[in-house]
Amino acid sequence: MQVQAAAKLNLMLDVVGTLPDGYHSLFMIMQSVTLCDTVRVAETDGGIAVACADARVPANEHNIVYKAAKLFFETTGKAAGVRIEIDKRIPMAAGLAGGSADAAGTLYCLRAMFAPALTDRALCEIGERVGADVPFALTGGTALCMERGGVIAPLRGLDPCWFVLCKPDMDVSTKAAYQKLDEAPRLRHLDKNAMLYAVHKGDMSLLCEKAGNVFEQVVEVPLRPHIKGVMRECGASLTLMSGSGPTVYGLFLQEADAARCAKRLQKEFHEVHVCRSAERGVWETGA
Repeated sequence: MQVQAAAKLNLMLDVVGTLPDGYHSLFMIMQSVTLCDTVRVAETDGGIAVACADARVPANEHNIVYKAAKLFFETTGKAAGVRIEIDKRIPMAAGLAGGSADAAGTLYCLRAMFAPALTDRALCEIGERVGADVPFALTGGTALCMERGGVIAPLRGLDPCWFVLCKPDMDVSTKAAYQKLDEAPRLRHLDKNAMLYAVHKGDMSLLCEKAGNVFEQVVEVPLRPHIKGVMRECGASLTLMSGSGPTVYGLFLQEADAARCAKRLQKEFHEVHVCRSAERGVWETGA
């Protein structure tokens, strides 16, 4: 079975407190986009095998898809062997939830193959135990995600628009980014109510005005101002970092502007992608 697993962008990301388990309580408006990894799952005689042509992706129990498969079989009580192949296109360590997308694609396939009666909620509960972004990666579209990410409320989808994603040649540790949040003497929190109103009304102008990411206040990405400047020069209505970074994206209302921006950025950066919003997080494709 083969699926496409979508990357995510944060239209808004704010930290609103700390949960009893010590994790941060988040307020996130998330958006799936058509930049995807391909996940293929095939039944085998036994065990869980992971394969990926990208040598940076671990092909063992440390891979999140391995953990997702193991937990799926433990939770459902099913006994089967699988081989999971991943074709990576989503940049890694980029704030785009590529690993979570792969885990979501894996769980989607495993349910279809071995436990079709399993509810969406039960599948998301398995996913949340693997990674905070996995429940959204399973559901996708445009959504409000709260607490660790597992509390999800679907929102009105965006009007037609294009995104240019640019990842500078650096990685950001999510753990280190949250530590910087904790150490910050003060943070400027975001106008969450106005952002929800903008999304609900489909007011793209207000949405672009109110969008924000609290991590931009504490995570240093030296080339972020330059990338944003190029995007604005090309007509971006919004420029923002996704997740804990370092990827910066621009939202464009005209496809030609997005293409022109990508062409300019590709002269300086290796990982530049043009995509659109997606209504789902995972969908089936032909082999």
